[in-house]
Amino acid sequence: MRKVSSYVLIVAAILAFLPPPHFVFAGTDTNVELYGAIPRFTLNQAILTALQRNTDILRARQEIERTKGLYIQMRAEALPQIAMTGTFQDIDPHLQVNHGAPSEAGGTPTPTPTATPIGGTGSSFSNFGTVERSYNVRIQATQVIFAGGRIISQIRAADFTRDSSYYAFRNAIDQIVSTVRQQFYLILLDRALVGVQQESIKLLKSQLQDQQNRFDAGTVPRFNVLQAQVALSNQYPLLIGAQNNYRIAQLQLAKTLGLDFNPNRGDAAPLEAIGELQYQPRHMLLARAIELAKERRPFLKQQKAIVLSNAEQVRVARSGYFPQISASGGTEARSSAFSDNPRDVSTGYIFGATGNWAIWDWGLTYGQVKQARALLEESKITLDDAGRQVELEVQQQDSNLKQSAELVKATEQSVGQAEEALRLASARLSAGAGTQLEVLDSRVQVTQAQSNRLQALYNYNAALAEFDRVTATEVIYSNELDEVNTRNKLRTDARPTPAPKPSPLELNHAGNRQPAQVQTRTTTTRTTRSAK
Repeated sequence: MRKVSSYVLIVAAILAFLPPPHFVFAGTDTNVELYGAIPRFTLNQAILTALQRNTDILRARQEIERTKGLYIQMRAEALPQIAMTGTFQDIDPHLQVNHGAPSEAGGTPTPTPTATPIGGTGSSFSNFGTVERSYNVRIQATQVIFAGGRIISQIRAADFTRDSSYYAFRNAIDQIVSTVRQQFYLILLDRALVGVQQESIKLLKSQLQDQQNRFDAGTVPRFNVLQAQVALSNQYPLLIGAQNNYRIAQLQLAKTLGLDFNPNRGDAAPLEAIGELQYQPRHMLLARAIELAKERRPFLKQQKAIVLSNAEQVRVARSGYFPQISASGGTEARSSAFSDNPRDVSTGYIFGATGNWAIWDWGLTYGQVKQARALLEESKITLDDAGRQVELEVQQQDSNLKQSAELVKATEQSVGQAEEALRLASARLSAGAGTQLEVLDSRVQVTQAQSNRLQALYNYNAALAEFDRVTATEVIYSNELDEVNTRNKLRTDARPTPAPKPSPLELNHAGNRQPAQVQTRTTTTRTTRSAK
């Protein structure tokens, strides 16, 4: 089926990163919720709405914001920290006299100067024996000089964590697109099955009326009428079940799209799907499918980013073996210890350095390094298993796709044969050579063949949607620097880097993720799809 137009691609990218509106739905009136009208969706419009409103995608977007904040937090530790501190004290005059201390001349107590640190700093003092009010103000910058590589490794680990959340976001998009397609096709299937049951009931009613007329004319026995009535009665439960399945399928898709219940519509359907199930054969060589899956699956990219993040955590733990040194410098303004005049201030610079080195910690650092290395090895094992999991998923879906295609071809012949058998049975009955039972059995066989045909079409389209997901060919991301930090470390092939293009949420030159186009290769049921 055809690709989405470039205009729709741009709209998709914009909708995917805008806050969800209250009353706007893709492909519907802007006030459909307000007035209770049923929103109508094509497959492409349903996918765009899911990208905008689905809760899994919204959560994944917020996880990107969280990891971006984590990266900013780790990066801040490597930059100078500038702080301003100030203290002020006002001492009651009654506390300025030490009544218990004799004077130097004898007899008369004299104030005893006492030095008290202000704000807990040993370099700032106020003489409570001579002044009532004192203050100091300090502006100081602190910079980590040496930390054994801890800060750099923390920044890199946070960067890989941010990459992991981005690939998790892409994986959520792929999953939701596949889910929307399958649920959309299920609605089309259930609606078609309702039509089959309704058509069968219509024909059975016609058959019952014909037998009733013949019975009234005395040409057939009462048994023929009873047979027609029983067949008609047995068909109604099948119709009721098909209608219930249709309603449930609509509710499931509405939940995936993030549509809220609207009391104005009452018990009416939450949405209407536009389209029909069709068979558009498409095949990809298994080796090529596995190659594409390993190259494009965001699930694998996420696992690679986790491995590299854990590798940096090993370096963070190992930094405990090294000394931690930081330097500080600034200026301070301090009030006079012998005058209450606020303008009598002493100013000057402050410079210092601090160091810390755990020479013996009873294996604390060793234990942390051991834990970090174990987590790294676990993530490597998970990455290897993820590669095999991707291979398994591609092979399974390839087999399901082949089976569904064969079933579609098989059911095409059965429908034609059942309809021909029904035509001959009806002709034999009209000529008096056949029986009513033959016609009813042929009618059941036609209904069963049509249902099998529709089920085969659904199975094929659902398998195709899942095959596109596991091979990562449904949603195409234009990447300027895909796998920014993993490219040189965990390459799975030697393919050249693609030409620079804008990429959704990818790193730009300033180190920020920016949204861009997300190319979705979705399908519509009334058009043909180009080969991938």
